[in-house]
Amino acid sequence: MIDASGCSPETLADIEQLRLVFDHVIRDLELHVVGDISWHQFPAPGGVTGLALLSESHLTVHTYPEVGAASFNLYHCRSCATWPWERMLRELLGATEVNIRVLQRLSNAHNLKLEEIGQCAS
Repeated sequence: MIDASGCSPETLADIEQLRLVFDHVIRDLELHVVGDISWHQFPAPGGVTGLALLSESHLTVHTYPEVGAASFNLYHCRSCATWPWERMLRELLGATEVNIRVLQRLSNAHNLKLEEIGQCAS
């Protein structure tokens, strides 16, 4: 889970700029989108919500231009490289602060293999 604050309100209301963030994350981490990415623009001063279903799970964003904040959630069922959230959100959204929280899920869940709990793309 990633929370960015101090972002440019205009950027947080710009679906194309948020698509760019998603494009970077998906490409750089070699994730696999299932279907089309869904976007919703809320009436001003509201922000944008985006959802990418991934064969690995999902990537979401919710933006709050009225307070200069964005929340991202990347949930995936395979290990992958770390993405430079802080640097990229500063660059792409103008964030002045980025808080990253990593949760390990399903770790040692009765020693199940991923194939037993759902197939992920390799």
